[in-house]
Amino acid sequence: MSLTTIQMREALAKMPRVDLGFFPTPLHRLDNLSAELGVNLYIKRDDFTGSNLFGGNKTRKLEYLIGQAKALGCEYVFTYGATQSNHAMQTIWAAVKNNLKPIVYLAAVVKPNMDDLKANMLLDSIFGAEIHVVEMLDGEDFVDAEYRSFEMGAAHIARLEAEGHKCLDIPMGGANAYGSLGYIQAMTEIAEQMQDTANLPDHFDHLYHACGSGGTMAGIVAGNKLLDLGIKIHSITAMPVGDSYAKASAALANESIGLLGLGDSCEITEADLLIDQGHYGDGYEIPSEAGTEAIKLLASREGILVDPVYSGKAFAGLLSDIRTGTIAPGSNVLFVHTGGATVFFAEKEIIGQF
Repeated sequence: MSLTTIQMREALAKMPRVDLGFFPTPLHRLDNLSAELGVNLYIKRDDFTGSNLFGGNKTRKLEYLIGQAKALGCEYVFTYGATQSNHAMQTIWAAVKNNLKPIVYLAAVVKPNMDDLKANMLLDSIFGAEIHVVEMLDGEDFVDAEYRSFEMGAAHIARLEAEGHKCLDIPMGGANAYGSLGYIQAMTEIAEQMQDTANLPDHFDHLYHACGSGGTMAGIVAGNKLLDLGIKIHSITAMPVGDSYAKASAALANESIGLLGLGDSCEITEADLLIDQGHYGDGYEIPSEAGTEAIKLLASREGILVDPVYSGKAFAGLLSDIRTGTIAPGSNVLFVHTGGATVFFAEKEIIGQF
């Protein structure tokens, strides 16, 4: 059953939520690249979510996650990521804006200099977070370190709750059913913009976005299907993902649909997900040659920055599909910019060569 944008707004309005961002974010055509690449290329500027200068896709998720924390009467919020995590930084400012105390456990994929903090780590400190850096052990990868950080966070929460403090544990990337509501909302917003904006197409053939923990993808795919938009969603991973990733992401999308009371409207299956692992290069927080080329191309043609960790690699995937003919000439293509430009002020190992 296809829902209208009005019905979607009514369902979303029933959920606990706080105002964090400035919406709708701009959606506009990339005229220079469209002419150069032979497609009609548009960009959704979720790097402009606000209300902090350093926005991104997590702000949409955090409207619902922090809303849940407030509804539950929490005092603390916990979350996780790498040391330069955009999600952690956005969780921190969203928490303090709502009088919550943020505590983060961050895996040192690239070891920070604690006497010379940079980029998101510096912002985390300025915003007043309690920061725990989880050092990588010999032979560990990012996923191993993250699991250890989850255990540390759980023990910390147990101590605080034993003392009578209520905590909300927000997963890495905000990837739970409440967080994914933010991208069901985003797809509703895109549908409204297509309906109401004269210089936009009334249909997109393809949508590209970066994904990691899967929450943004779950919301985009769920919103696309609930509204029957018929867009082919391309989810470009920033890291290798396991065999259970698609199944877990589909389940997450269905859980979000269930929260809205729309479980009878549609069901997301693994067949609804197009997960592309071909563009993360040598791994998470490691620059790729194609990603760097994509960043330079977008910057030099349109004056827009995407980052080396997530959105640059997703844009590289989009360029590859155009150049190899996966995207037909003349197609209407939307790139969702998920933010992350603060990484250009991070450690050289993350930025790469420009």
